[in-house]
Amino acid sequence: MLSNIGNSLLFLNVIISLLIIYYSYNCLKISNNLIFKKIYNLSLFQSTSILICFFTLISAFLISDFSLINVYQNSHSLKPVFYKISGTWGNHEGSLLLWVIILTIFSFLFLISNNKHPKDYRLYTLIIQNLLILGFLFFILFNSNPFGIVNPVPKEGLGLNPILQDPALAIHPPLLYVGFVGSSIYFSAAMASMISNYNDKPFAKSIKSWVLISWVFQTLGILVGSIWAYYELGWGGFWFWDPVENASLLPWFAMTALLHSLLVLEKRKALYFWTIILCLLTFTLSVTGTFLVRSGILNSVHTFANDPTRGIYILIFLSIMISASVYLLFTKYKPEKSHVSANSKETFVLINNWFMMFYLLTVLLGTLYPIFLDALLKSKISVGPPFYNSVIIPVVVVFLVFMAVGPQAKWIKNRFINLKQLLAILVGAIIINFAIIYFFKSYSVISNLIIISSLFLIISSLFDFLKKSETNLSRILSHLSFGFLIFFIGLNHNFSIEKDFNLKLGETKIIDNYKFVLKDLELYNQSNYKTIIGKLQVRNVITNEERILKPEIRIYENPQTLTYEASILTNFFKDHYLTMSNIDRSEYYNIKFQEKPLMIWIWISTIALSFGGFLSLFRNAKNN
Repeated sequence: MLSNIGNSLLFLNVIISLLIIYYSYNCLKISNNLIFKKIYNLSLFQSTSILICFFTLISAFLISDFSLINVYQNSHSLKPVFYKISGTWGNHEGSLLLWVIILTIFSFLFLISNNKHPKDYRLYTLIIQNLLILGFLFFILFNSNPFGIVNPVPKEGLGLNPILQDPALAIHPPLLYVGFVGSSIYFSAAMASMISNYNDKPFAKSIKSWVLISWVFQTLGILVGSIWAYYELGWGGFWFWDPVENASLLPWFAMTALLHSLLVLEKRKALYFWTIILCLLTFTLSVTGTFLVRSGILNSVHTFANDPTRGIYILIFLSIMISASVYLLFTKYKPEKSHVSANSKETFVLINNWFMMFYLLTVLLGTLYPIFLDALLKSKISVGPPFYNSVIIPVVVVFLVFMAVGPQAKWIKNRFINLKQLLAILVGAIIINFAIIYFFKSYSVISNLIIISSLFLIISSLFDFLKKSETNLSRILSHLSFGFLIFFIGLNHNFSIEKDFNLKLGETKIIDNYKFVLKDLELYNQSNYKTIIGKLQVRNVITNEERILKPEIRIYENPQTLTYEASILTNFFKDHYLTMSNIDRSEYYNIKFQEKPLMIWIWISTIALSFGGFLSLFRNAKNN
């Protein structure tokens, strides 16, 4: 029953998309600036029907309808309701349906919210967006149907992967998908802009809010995923350059560059085609990330199951999308006549963009190189933190300085009348860094440069805030938050402590300044798993500071899985982080203990960075 409803709604959406394309094309032939009312109605009906389709799938998970193979493979009747719902998008088929929902809703909202812009531009955007919707609908219907049935109907489901049964990971995909898929609307708008010759400041104003929305949600999605990996996977850090992490970061770099390019396009009517390229690149990278995750060619803890047919479809779809956009870009390209002074705010924005492209290409190379090496030479390697740290960190030092100096520059022609202030800020940053060295005994040259440059950005942003003439609070908050983010990352990296050892019940071990005692082990039955909880006493023998940490070993039945849950004690100064795993056929447990300074401030800085984007979004809406 639910299978028939879901499939009928999917086919209905195919028909609606075709009708929207047909009526939009006919409406383009009419010379006035009015859009047919039936196009608005169809677009509303399209959004409503795809939402009903998604709620149909949620209903199947809630009632444990195991006649649907998607429910059978990703749910269980005893699973908590919250995870039944999140299981809807915690798999390949359901997540693709969520993709189509976001594509459709953004299409409708763009249509109704941009009524001040020309009809041709809006209709071409709608046509291209619906071509994307059709592409993903066909993918769902013929390759990844969430409403496929299994016969005979199983009595019980296989259950959801236990590491996905987590509140943070339940909200991580929707946040990330709004960022990923939200970029589709300005991809479509960029194509429409070239076709309809609608450019410069009006075009920038039409897409700026959409870029901000996707950037904010992408940032929050990355943050939530990072927090989940920190406490769920036992890695004990905020970022590990995992290939799937990288896939989410690549569009973020392009979005950030795009946001800065829009500033120039609004103010100076310059960098139009650079803005177009970034619009196309952002969504292309989003689809590329989808291909990498869903084709099975990446080795990661959070890729979807290997299915070559999925990868081939997305690769063909991606190739067509790239070919069409590149062809349109080259046929419509016209050299820009505007002159950009080498010493102006425009130049600093362009420099910012080149930094973002450098980061993007570095991460892309580090992600794809092992894949090509495996395909060509059958040689398996992994590119991890040493590569990224050695290539990116030195460049970040220079980037932070430009971030601090750029906002001080003037449009068109700049004069650094505040050079003395910048030098004073630099001296202040160096003095603070030396104080950190003195108190914490850190002598790494590159880490000191990171701390100095981040402090330079922080103090410069604070000076901007104190200026009465400065009104761009969103920009100040974003730059200040980014400065603090890098500052806390630098301190966290420098002063983290890690200990790895084996311990049995009742045993005491002293390592450096720490005394560890495994005091107890307790077994509990929870609703959908059993858990062994350890009780470890951790004491700093110098400060006499004592902590009780309780790591878990969880045993799930559906599916049969063993997970290791970290015990984390957090305060404003540091995290104590501990995981425990049993050594097979012995009475010993492997203990991994970490002391992570200022960890919470990394999360707070990222939240503040996102809030800066929200402020910019409200500011932009108010100005429009």
